[in-house]
Amino acid sequence: MASSIRVASTSFTLLASTSSPASCYCRSRCLTFTKFRFGPIWDISFAVTSRRARRMAHSIARATLGLTQPNTIDQPKILFAAKEIDLAEWKGDILAVGVTEKDLTKDDNSKFQNSILQKLDAKLSGLLSEASSEEDFTGKAGQSTFLRVPGLGSKRIGLIGLGASASGPSTFRTLGEAVAAAAKSAQASKIAITLASSEEIPEEFKPTAASAIASGAIIGTFDDNRFKSESKKPTLESVDIVGLGSGSELEKKLKYAENLCSGVIFGRELVNAPANVLTPGVLAEEAKRIASEYSDVFTAKILDLEHCKELKMGSYLAVAAASANPPHFIHLCYKPSGEVKTKLALVGKGLTFDSGGYNIKTGPGCMIELMKFDMGGSAAVLGAAKALGRIKPAGVEVHFIVAACENMISGTGMRPGDIVTASNGKTIEVNNTDAEGRLTLADALVYACKQGVSKIVDLATLTGACIVALGPSVAGVFSPSDDLAKEVFAASEVSGEKFWRLPMEESYWESMKSGVADMVNTGGRQGGSITAALFLKQFVDEKVQWLHIDMAGPVWSDKKRSATGFGVATMVEWVLKNSS
Repeated sequence: MASSIRVASTSFTLLASTSSPASCYCRSRCLTFTKFRFGPIWDISFAVTSRRARRMAHSIARATLGLTQPNTIDQPKILFAAKEIDLAEWKGDILAVGVTEKDLTKDDNSKFQNSILQKLDAKLSGLLSEASSEEDFTGKAGQSTFLRVPGLGSKRIGLIGLGASASGPSTFRTLGEAVAAAAKSAQASKIAITLASSEEIPEEFKPTAASAIASGAIIGTFDDNRFKSESKKPTLESVDIVGLGSGSELEKKLKYAENLCSGVIFGRELVNAPANVLTPGVLAEEAKRIASEYSDVFTAKILDLEHCKELKMGSYLAVAAASANPPHFIHLCYKPSGEVKTKLALVGKGLTFDSGGYNIKTGPGCMIELMKFDMGGSAAVLGAAKALGRIKPAGVEVHFIVAACENMISGTGMRPGDIVTASNGKTIEVNNTDAEGRLTLADALVYACKQGVSKIVDLATLTGACIVALGPSVAGVFSPSDDLAKEVFAASEVSGEKFWRLPMEESYWESMKSGVADMVNTGGRQGGSITAALFLKQFVDEKVQWLHIDMAGPVWSDKKRSATGFGVATMVEWVLKNSS
């Protein structure tokens, strides 16, 4: 990630599975090399009228150095059921009620006016209204209060604040995550989630709301404990979603939540994996595993160093030149049965570690210890691929492209002042080896355009400047195509992920001109994320609609010290909007 502006924040996550030791001792170098094995670790089942077990296979990587091997994590089976029942009679560990500020309105006798809260409070002899007053609980987003109570079938009852109104998938996803966090704390195995004013939600939106709650609960339950010597085993086994209906449409939405979350969790796992475990070669193996698991719709092509030389990918190979781990250029292709009406490409930046090269990252805020997250774009791309392999949309062909490598330092490495030639023939003077991601993306974008696609979206943890501009929660969007930008933002409305469109100010290209080559690779501190986008534009065919996402901020959560899986949900939604 280019860091001409140094800031703190950003990185990623992975899941667990099974392992069996296999190593090769090399006398000359005293390093232990091990293989990766993969197996199922997370069992989730969604049901409306019947229970069905769903297995999701996740990968586990064995260390290439440092003797680190991920632990086997056994996750519980989780059953999601949509029910219409009397809440006061529900039996389980936690009954959680999502409430808006309006729902908490009380009459002159300090009693709830909302009918559901009124009924529950009556069962508890006013304890719920009393507690909400004493704790100054007003229903604002982020607020919650849980009580251990007698008088109900539930051991605990909780109120989760939804803010001024309950609208949008992100609100309900947050509700699911909050309840899952409470379930962890209480070691609960059975919970129920409802809304105090579910009757105000339009009938056609209720399946989407239930799906978002389920997604939040799945993500909220997930912990990446593979690299911890000891960890608590999750206890959650079932979640009842009450008051949002039932039927085939709801069941379909719950199934979609399962499929989508498999990709988000996979993306988190990839980012969380350390660079001594997740090398460019291992990332390529992960891609091949997706193609193998969903071989009815996927094919995989992995280009090695020699193949990339044949394609004249000088820009990408210059970045990879210093590493002992060879580059792997990944090309997955999703092609469903039947007629294909649209061809798309998702391109992800795949720096499994970024030292900065000779412009090494130094000083406070350089984030060098988090540079395993610099393959966050590729994690989003491969996470979306995994989810789409399960969903299987019709009528759309999708190419998933990652130029995977490391940016290291050695006598064979790229130097400041070097001139490299990309596969479209354009020459680049390297004035900063820490602006390496755009060099790898240059050849990846040229390759993507040659696949006959009409639209390309690239995702990259590209610039610290974008974090300065938009903070840690919002990704920057750049595109010369208003139509494509509208498509991606429409997808983000469903996913709940946050994006903001920034200008591609052509006058800034002046700072990217070189006296001895076609361009330099960085224009300095001012407008750094914009000049990076202008650089990428030089490698996209004018006939192809293209959009660039700089996700350096939201790829990592400083609060949770873990990857977020950002980008997966929006990319899946975007592909679905382009399917027939």
